Amino acid sequence: MSDVFDALAHPVRRKILKLLRRRAMSAGELADKIDIPKPTLSGHFAVLKAADLVGTERQGTTIIYRLNMSVLEEALAAMLDIAGLRGAKPGEK
Repeated sequence: MSDVFDALAHPVRRKILKLLRRRAMSAGELADKIDIPKPTLSGHFAVLKAADLVGTERQGTTIIYRLNMSVLEEALAAMLDIAGLRGAKPGEK
């Protein structure tokens, strides 16, 4: 789980995940929306993939990235547990 939190720690990776929340996108589409050099973006993709936050599918020479919601949901549940909010009613701690 620590690799998930490490991946979520960087704002560029959070932006990638936010974009993928809307729909699956190719590396090129994501690069068009994030103004950083492609090699740097590739490094971010590698971290997200290693944390299993994204999955990939090859379509010819194009790589399509998809958000892995189950891993993101697990991380959120862990955060709620840490904060003592999991299972609490609104306003309770």
